[in-house]
Amino acid sequence: MPPKVLIVDDEPNIVSTLAPLLRTRGYEVSTAMSGRAALETVEREKPDLIVLDLGLPDVDGVEVCRTVRETMNVPIVVLSARGAEGDKVRALDLGADDYVTKPFGSEELLARIRAALRRREAPPASQPLVRGGLVIDRERFRVVRDGEEVRLTPKEFELLTFLARHPGRVLTHQTILKAIWGANAVDQPEHLRVLVGALRKKIEPNPSSPKYILTEPWVGYRFADV
Repeated sequence: MPPKVLIVDDEPNIVSTLAPLLRTRGYEVSTAMSGRAALETVEREKPDLIVLDLGLPDVDGVEVCRTVRETMNVPIVVLSARGAEGDKVRALDLGADDYVTKPFGSEELLARIRAALRRREAPPASQPLVRGGLVIDRERFRVVRDGEEVRLTPKEFELLTFLARHPGRVLTHQTILKAIWGANAVDQPEHLRVLVGALRKKIEPNPSSPKYILTEPWVGYRFADV
């Protein structure tokens, strides 16, 4: 069965452009032009991925994202004209997987959709994660880069594993801090900066120009979809 994609946007030109494009790439597409219609469609059709605008005429897209996340783990790619840092952080913290700002390139959006769908098919914990030249063996607490073993501290390994499990997804500072240190660590971003710097020195071929752990300025980090 082809993946089912729900496009939620109140701009007819976006819907009329994006829906045919996705269909030509093999996706099954449904559309909704309001937040309420989107929630009804999600409940009825159980899509495999949602492309979600934030500026909807009734229920704000951020609220749609929050409501969907209460019951489903479906990937959500935000497609919005809101490019402010605060809007991005809020949507990502409430469960969006990625954020693309309008105007957008169709090939970039398609790549983000493919990456989000691949994350749904992540291998179980018993299987190593393979990301480019990195092999992360979660059961044996072992990391190999380009055939050579890399020694990591427990926190470095935990951070690498968390990021690598979500390739291509933008993860906010708050999301990562909660995952690695717990809810009480959200006000200590310096811990994350230090840990990322140390991890990059060990896994990156060139730490000053990272290949794996990419910085999303003022928002967080993204593990490259390699």
